Amino acid sequence: MGAQLHPRLPSPIPQQPLRNRTPGKQRWSITDLTVHTPSTASPAYNAQQGSQPRWRTKEFYAYYLVFALVVPQMWRIGCKATRATSEGYWKYAGRLRNGWLFGWKVDVTDAQYYLFRSKLPLLVALMLFHLSLSHAFRFLSRRLSPSHNPSSPHFDAKRARDARAAFSAFFSVALLAVLHGSSLPKLLIILGVNYRIAMLGAPSSSSNDRKRWRREWTPYATWAFNVTILFANEICSGYKWGSLNSALSWLDDYGGLLPRWHISYNISMLRLVSFNMEYYWAWSSKIAENEGEIGVGLPEPPTSPRVKAAQQFQSTPRTSSSTIAPDPSPPASNYSFIHFIAYVLYPPLYLAGPIMTYPSFLAQLAPTAQPASTSNGGASTPVMELATDPLLLSASSASLNRLSTPPAPSETSPRALLSYTIRFLSCLLTMELLLHSMYVVALKDSGKGWWNGMTPAEVSMVGFWNLIVVWLKLLLPWRLFRLWALLDGIVPPENMVRCMANNYSTLGFWRSWHRSYNMWVVRYLYIPLGGSARPFLATLGVFTFVALWHDLRLRLLIWGWGVTLFVVPEMIARKAVPYSKYGSKPWYRHLAAVGGVANVLLMMTANLVGFVVGVDGARELWKVMLGGWAGRLFLLFASACLFVAVQIMFEYREEERRRGISRKC
Repeated sequence: MGAQLHPRLPSPIPQQPLRNRTPGKQRWSITDLTVHTPSTASPAYNAQQGSQPRWRTKEFYAYYLVFALVVPQMWRIGCKATRATSEGYWKYAGRLRNGWLFGWKVDVTDAQYYLFRSKLPLLVALMLFHLSLSHAFRFLSRRLSPSHNPSSPHFDAKRARDARAAFSAFFSVALLAVLHGSSLPKLLIILGVNYRIAMLGAPSSSSNDRKRWRREWTPYATWAFNVTILFANEICSGYKWGSLNSALSWLDDYGGLLPRWHISYNISMLRLVSFNMEYYWAWSSKIAENEGEIGVGLPEPPTSPRVKAAQQFQSTPRTSSSTIAPDPSPPASNYSFIHFIAYVLYPPLYLAGPIMTYPSFLAQLAPTAQPASTSNGGASTPVMELATDPLLLSASSASLNRLSTPPAPSETSPRALLSYTIRFLSCLLTMELLLHSMYVVALKDSGKGWWNGMTPAEVSMVGFWNLIVVWLKLLLPWRLFRLWALLDGIVPPENMVRCMANNYSTLGFWRSWHRSYNMWVVRYLYIPLGGSARPFLATLGVFTFVALWHDLRLRLLIWGWGVTLFVVPEMIARKAVPYSKYGSKPWYRHLAAVGGVANVLLMMTANLVGFVVGVDGARELWKVMLGGWAGRLFLLFASACLFVAVQIMFEYREEERRRGISRKC
């Protein structure tokens, strides 16, 4: 019964009964290397679905030997391809700078990482300054006002929350005045217009007002406004004051520490949409409760996500292990302009995220509120599964209407914060060691033909290590900003769950890469576009938006369409050879590993196009791989190594399952 209700994904290892499972605290496991995210499966489910470990079988001892021989060679080949004695070193030697490790040069040619690296001391100082004021404000407010003190009989959670929101809003505006200087009014005008659009989502008691504006238009107006601003910001480069009026051109000289304010607007735009849609859905729920009353407004149609959510929740049996709780419709007072500013401009998450939904953020402002689960920052776990899992796409969109279960108290405990800090510093040191030992980014940026004279192995490793750099340069700021929020008592979702090299499923990869963005896309875009009813068209629409949201460049648009096409083979394979029917067969795991190898090659190609070498560069790299026997033999050897790696990934996820963990990626 368990296997029928809960398809075992993504690990395709045959089920076997578990033995010697002892309750209580589990010992350290290799799976602890993965950053903590709450499990999406109940303990009973995991106990039924686990399998006997394969770590000490002869098959896996052979895999360990392959790992021990191949992984060091991958590092060595990357270093060899870019060392000072290499043929094309002179082309990019001038881009390298003096490093701080072992007297080596360092490759900081990636603009994004260079900006983060150079501003890191300033970011840390700002973080400490904000945390000092934030904690001091809360301490003083608890001492001076009994209504803000959770231990006082006069405690009022709403007043305490509103006070913290007011402090956060004031600090945010002051901070943005320093960061963006004279561009602050531009941003505030955009926020004001968006807030006004959100308020149109409330029903009107006046028939004349209803004739002029129907509240059902609010979601469309929200999307139209924010997408228009997104494009206009890029085209107009943030609207120079001098272009508006020559008499105002002097204001352009006061751009602040970050004059390009419109770059961070991409992240802010996601929060603007979240606020407006949640406000619209809050009123929709209230209207649905009062359906039929005259003058209240039009009820939501039966096909709306909120109505489906209520129906699904009513018909779904609940257990003590359930991780889903209903999201009550908050009153209009929960959507004030102060709350809006505090949410959209929250300092730790303003520049780069992670992204939180408005209900999740608001719930955590009150001293007694439990932080929302880090699995998706406000959208419950089934929404994540709806995102990309074809076996679960037919599920209801109930989770659109729910908040996640609060995480364990350890999320913000001193021990957990210390562990997360060490994890961040380890990743930072890894990035520095990588950029000091091999100069793959500088080589890649040295111009067309950088691969001339290189072996297929060297070309492939330059591409691979460039992807690792992309992963790390995104992970580091996300981890730092999340750590900042955790220290402030706010628990945002974890953006990077898996290492880039620990992904074999195209579907699972997009759940673990920029996870909070994936959750946002599913909640506010994928399901409204049709979700499981039109999976391909919805996915195409999602990745088109994702590509354009990142940057208005053709290669990213091609990347988005390519990812959509690359998802199709896995969806077809899962339907043609479903685990529920063939999972117990001894050959199934190996066939799935072959599919995993194909997925890895497709994912690497797509991301090389989107974020590293572009379409022409990716085409040339594949010509090197397939243009001669040396390239073909290397591709065959690399595929065999990837087969071994995928088998290890399968067992790693199975070990997580044995420990009651199901990350769905």
